[in-house]
Amino acid sequence: MMTTTSNDPRLLTVRISRGSGDGEMTTYQIPWRENQTVLDVVTEIQRHHEPTLSYRFACRVGVCGSCAMTVNGKPRWTCRTHVSRVQEGGEIVIEPLRNVPRIKDLVVDMSEFFAKWKKAGNTFIGTATREDPPAKISPQSRQRKMADAAIECINCAVCYAACDVVSWDKDYLGPAALNRAWTLFNDERHADTKDVLRKATSGSGCNSCHSQGSCMTHCPVSLSPTGSIAGLKKNALKLFLKGG
Repeated sequence: MMTTTSNDPRLLTVRISRGSGDGEMTTYQIPWRENQTVLDVVTEIQRHHEPTLSYRFACRVGVCGSCAMTVNGKPRWTCRTHVSRVQEGGEIVIEPLRNVPRIKDLVVDMSEFFAKWKKAGNTFIGTATREDPPAKISPQSRQRKMADAAIECINCAVCYAACDVVSWDKDYLGPAALNRAWTLFNDERHADTKDVLRKATSGSGCNSCHSQGSCMTHCPVSLSPTGSIAGLKKNALKLFLKGG
């Protein structure tokens, strides 16, 4: 279907994957405006031309990560992605995130993603009670710096969508879950870091990672899950050699 909304000579062609399953592409043409983000484009189409179009967003300022979609083949936060940066010949193609089941249109089911996050042993278990004073962790300690380097993940699943290993191994825990495991392993307040390491390395855990770096390349906040996974592998080997 082609919907033309303006006589403005500068029109942006937008192709959006609609429906469920594999979906079908529907084409729209809308005015091409200055400083237009991909989320602006999707919102304009939904509000003025296709009210049944389903998608997610919340903060619109790059904090929540809920607006993540595939834009011209790459996973991105659409609220931070300007059309001028990604358009190709006056056209953009918008699809749901890869590696997670589609519910409808641009909305995906994140249940599998969060289930793996839990499977990696990512629940914090403290050793202190409410009566104990706050733990004194030096910001300069090596473990604190290791955790700080990975702690800003907000579970937007961009890295998960970018990961080729997830595509061919559906049991692979994925970069976000393993990145979180690395922060817990380095958290001096956590009750059982060895358990985190065991869960992160068992089955299709960190040893399934091929270190291709797609997660690091596409992370909107420039984290390095590849580095976190390498840290887990290294420490798992140390534990093994020590007979742990």
